Amino acid sequence: MEFFRFDREVGKRVTKFGSDFIMSRIIQTEKAVHIGCMHLKANGIIGYHQATTPQLLLIMVGEGYVRGEKDEYYKVHAGDAVFWEKGEWHETKTDTGLTAIVIESEELSPASFMTRK
Repeated sequence: MEFFRFDREVGKRVTKFGSDFIMSRIIQTEKAVHIGCMHLKANGIIGYHQATTPQLLLIMVGEGYVRGEKDEYYKVHAGDAVFWEKGEWHETKTDTGLTAIVIESEELSPASFMTRK
């Protein structure tokens, strides 16, 4: 399990074409990718299971806890990203609710784009 950041502070200002915003890079792939949004209510859980492909979880709103193969939980909140390799056991849970984007692909290398936490 690896932790990354994608919050405003690690982004770069974009001004091209008259734009004015901050872009935090996340990932780039050439192979197929699945992107989904998970909505967990208070006391929600994504049960303990093995990742079927490399998986990147981006916490968008709220906070919760994640764990890998050890029974040790780490607190995560909006702006945090958690990466699990294929076959790695993991779980996500929340007391108050959270919304997260999940990116799954055989070709994920978040360390190439994101700042480690």
